[in-house]
Amino acid sequence: MSHIETPPLTMSPATMPPERPTRQALLKGWRRRCPSCGNGQLLSGYLKVRDECAVCGETLSHHRADDGPAYLTILIVGHLMVPFMMIAWTKFRPDPMVMVTIFSIGTVALSLYLLPRFKGMVVAYQWAKRMHGFGRDRDSAG
Repeated sequence: MSHIETPPLTMSPATMPPERPTRQALLKGWRRRCPSCGNGQLLSGYLKVRDECAVCGETLSHHRADDGPAYLTILIVGHLMVPFMMIAWTKFRPDPMVMVTIFSIGTVALSLYLLPRFKGMVVAYQWAKRMHGFGRDRDSAG
């Protein structure tokens, strides 16, 4: 039986990479900007993340946003719309078709607004926490 050497579970302070500011990265992600420099566009389309930042060259292809932004959007939109629906129904008693029309448009509009912003925040969070290969970029080489 051969001996397999495993790396230590903790890193010494000398070998740990510098911490990235999570809050600033999340704000840059909300604005759909590069989490590293804050100037370059993060998305090349509505939800397509660029392979790298055109301004600073940060590689962004490591992201694994998957369904996270969609789940966050559903969670937030649902929690915002339901109380407004209840208030509208109890105070004004609109015709059901009017209510369905208004709240359907509101739900779709709010979802379309929030989805790319949440995607930017998820990618920025992964960058800030060095997840999925974001830690192997430029700052680990220097």
